[in-house]
Amino acid sequence: MLLASLAPDPLAGTLMLLALLWLSAKVGGELAVRLKLPAVTGELAVGLALTALHRLWPWFPDVVASPGAELLGGLGVVVLMFAVGLESTVPQMLKVGAASLRVASVGVVGPMAVGLAGAWLLLPARAPFVLDLFIGACLCATSIGISAQVLREKGAADSLEGRVIVGAAVVDDVLGLLVLVAVSGLVGAAAGGRLGPELAKTLALALGFLAAALTLGRLATPRLFRLASRFRGEQVLLPLGLGFAFLLAWLGSLAGLASIVGAYAAGLILEPAHIEDLERRERHTLEELVHPLVMVLSPLFFVLMGAKVDPSALFKPATLGFAVLLAALGVAGKFVAGYAGGQGTRAAVVGWGMVPRGEVGLIFVATGAQLQLNGAPLLAPDIQAGIIGALLLTTVAGPVGLGWVLGRKQPA
Repeated sequence: MLLASLAPDPLAGTLMLLALLWLSAKVGGELAVRLKLPAVTGELAVGLALTALHRLWPWFPDVVASPGAELLGGLGVVVLMFAVGLESTVPQMLKVGAASLRVASVGVVGPMAVGLAGAWLLLPARAPFVLDLFIGACLCATSIGISAQVLREKGAADSLEGRVIVGAAVVDDVLGLLVLVAVSGLVGAAAGGRLGPELAKTLALALGFLAAALTLGRLATPRLFRLASRFRGEQVLLPLGLGFAFLLAWLGSLAGLASIVGAYAAGLILEPAHIEDLERRERHTLEELVHPLVMVLSPLFFVLMGAKVDPSALFKPATLGFAVLLAALGVAGKFVAGYAGGQGTRAAVVGWGMVPRGEVGLIFVATGAQLQLNGAPLLAPDIQAGIIGALLLTTVAGPVGLGWVLGRKQPA
């Protein structure tokens, strides 16, 4: 009996790995913040360092091999996209204005075009065209959270440019997800040679799912949450909100889409008016309740993304050169979007505000890492490392450039 009670706990290894991931994420994030960089850059760098340590000393834990950490990291992405959806509503999307719509459209088309051209020029001639398309899709993403923080620090959050950037980011999220869905569908259809019909089918599924979620979902959720407000138990809002997000993420995956599309749609649907009774009773908004979960789970995803990068591939001169050139193209593609803001807006402010890719771009890469083309991964280790390196550079360049242009004196 005593020997049986002393048998090793099968969960112990996973607990140790999770402790390592969380502590490393906080240390890396803190170092990045002290260097005036986004925390996500430190979390990615720590993940890369953990993999390098495992390569040097095989006895060091292999964080990528942990199914528990991978599961929690996947949940972190879903919760993160749900939180991104909660930050905006369908009426806001319809009222962002012509300037924001123009900036968002150029901010998707421009990076897609330069990314596609850059990948076509930089990658070997034998690289499949769908890989070029996917790299262009990764450059479409925009992380508004990083720019919003700089705007708040500089007192420009309520400026015309600040409102245009936030409005454009709302539309940009939807357009970027549609591009990701379309390109993922093309990758799946490439082996069969029926790109046209498969692309039409994938886009129809995506648009149909989003349309159904944003119409039927908006009609059903007020009734469901009014019913839930009659529950006498405590802490009802967060479990119901997460259950709703996971349900739509599952339905999205059944429709052949990435689960993040369903999670984002769930956040868009849950408008404050639908859940105000529960929020009033619990004295917290759903965004406030979800935020700690995002802070706990999303760092696992970013550390694991960094840990999946092959250090020997990233620091090859060719890979570093690919990352730098791709980042420069990505900055240029987003920066030109600032000139679509029209009269009265400072193009440089809007352009730099659209540059950071941050967590959204990394979610795109994570989706691509799961795609297979002719039985092989779509993203080879050096390509994946180069894309992540480029996204990191834009994530650093965006707030630096935005802070610089906001700090300049406007001409009299």
